[in-house]
Amino acid sequence: MRGALRILLSCFLLGACVPVYAQAWPAKPVRFILSQPPGTGPDIISRIFAEKLTKLWGQQVIVENRAGGNNVIGAQAAAKAAPDGYSYYFATTAATVINLYTMKSLPYDPARDFVPVALLAKSPFVLVVNPSVPAKSVPELVAYAKKQPGKLSFASDNRRGLAGMLGEMLNVFGGIDVVHVPYQGSVQALQETVSGRVQYTFNSAPPVAPFVKNGRLRAIAVTGPERMPGMDDVPALNETYPGFEYFGWYMIYAPTGTPAAIVQRVNRDMGELLKDRDIVAKLSSFGSIVEKSPGTPKSLNDFLRQEEDRWGKAVKAAKIQPE
Repeated sequence: MRGALRILLSCFLLGACVPVYAQAWPAKPVRFILSQPPGTGPDIISRIFAEKLTKLWGQQVIVENRAGGNNVIGAQAAAKAAPDGYSYYFATTAATVINLYTMKSLPYDPARDFVPVALLAKSPFVLVVNPSVPAKSVPELVAYAKKQPGKLSFASDNRRGLAGMLGEMLNVFGGIDVVHVPYQGSVQALQETVSGRVQYTFNSAPPVAPFVKNGRLRAIAVTGPERMPGMDDVPALNETYPGFEYFGWYMIYAPTGTPAAIVQRVNRDMGELLKDRDIVAKLSSFGSIVEKSPGTPKSLNDFLRQEEDRWGKAVKAAKIQPE
């Protein structure tokens, strides 16, 4: 039912085109609403696109950080935004997929309140350990954890976010008992790992790269289906545990009711940016896999259904109960 509703809304918005809207738009600044704070991977990526779109559209594209509440604050703000073509949700996996399975109730319904506009990139996470941990690989980390069950800890940005889920899945795949310590955001989780108060964390590549480069963290695995560009010496987790392929992604959503022609225009312009060599180079340097095209209503909704299935199974395997 959820997929059918989403497809119906997408086709409605992207189907019939009303050229007058697209021709007059944008007549004022456009905003991207995020559920993450400044300095995080999504924030960095969103600002790369915002800078390019500002030049393309001749209007400023503002990044508005609305962090907190397991991504709910930002998602709810975007869902309630006027559907006039000037507000978009720069979304990641957690708010529109993972939250469906980890929270008992949400003040928004992704299928009802949003229409997917463009899939921009997929972003594997990096498993980094504090240098004090005597492990340079996942098998070594698992062996180290098995020697002291319940004594080690991993950090995340919240108990039921993507990073937290990855840590829980490593517990499942590795058969280990490592304590999950959630913090108020991924930046703090990263800082606590650097300090050594926790032993490891999963985070996106942009914020961890400087710490890996200066030796304050050690990267031992990535979570995508293959090794990450720029980190070719870091194995993929599925090389140790086949099937451990979990990644974040960046998708633009519009509030339901946004004029069809504007949605189509944003989709088209995002498609052009995905071919921009500068954007491809920057995102690739962060380990992101840039999409070849922004997608169609059918492909976007097929992708979201697959992600819902993937993460629904992951939540069940990790025995996480909705709160």
